[in-house]
Amino acid sequence: MKHKISPIDAILREHSVMILDGALATELERHGCNLDDPLWSARVLLENPEVIYQVHSDYFRAGADCAITASYQATVEGFALRGIQEKEALELIRKTVLLAREARDEFWKEEEYQTIRPKPLVAASVGPYGAYLADGSEYVGNYGVSDETLTAFHRSRISALIEAGADILAFETIPSLQEAKVLHSLLKDYPEVYAWLSFSLKNEKAISDGTLLEECTRLFGDSEQIAAIGINCAPVSGITEAIQVLRSNTHKPIIVYPNSGETYNPENKTWHGQESCNRLDLKSEEWHHAGARLIGGCCRTAPHHIADISRKWRPSVVVSS
Repeated sequence: MKHKISPIDAILREHSVMILDGALATELERHGCNLDDPLWSARVLLENPEVIYQVHSDYFRAGADCAITASYQATVEGFALRGIQEKEALELIRKTVLLAREARDEFWKEEEYQTIRPKPLVAASVGPYGAYLADGSEYVGNYGVSDETLTAFHRSRISALIEAGADILAFETIPSLQEAKVLHSLLKDYPEVYAWLSFSLKNEKAISDGTLLEECTRLFGDSEQIAAIGINCAPVSGITEAIQVLRSNTHKPIIVYPNSGETYNPENKTWHGQESCNRLDLKSEEWHHAGARLIGGCCRTAPHHIADISRKWRPSVVVSS
């Protein structure tokens, strides 16, 4: 690995910020998709994959340097509950990468972009075990299962996403140190592959299972394959303090992509409270000053939020929202 640089580092050598996309599920719902299902956005893979392609395209045009695939809740076990056999399930998981790659490659044919912004990456989402449980436990993390169970759960999906040609893996919304360790161990089986690691938070100083963010950051700080480390799906209000903890404990690029600030109720799968992400462009400046280099949005954010960030950091790039 030492002779290579990660896809993230390649972008950050040329740009002060790498701009991530925003929420996929929010946009799928806006396009008329029904996600009231344990498969969540993975349901659309079965019914309306062309809408996933469209949402990826929308985010690229809004200025995103990265598409996060629709595989967060796409798992062999989840599809099996729908009567879908493993072979077809793995094909659907690979399809999440292919849809994002097709959208990226079609977008990149427009030569006007090629000299003023980086070629976008495709980050294959590897959501936590709790996402498969579909009970909100990705925000708690105490699953009560063994390392072996988590390893078996994640292995085939990771392999399929890599085979499909993802540029990088996104270990995201990880709520527990146990699961982070399992994912990192699996990553070592693919020594040429990079991943980012982003945690869900209990508060500004601890991840969801209560482990100190400082401890998590230090533990993975020397991994050659972890290309960035940070947090996602946390409210905007706590991001700056969390970045300061991260910055004090690692030299790796720091990644943040918060949710809208609303609160998710896993029982009825609804969001409540007040949105606090309307000026992500201004917040992104604060976060960058604190040490973040990869910035985007998570649940309930939209292309117009990403376009605001892009206008802030890439004023010469024409974006649509």
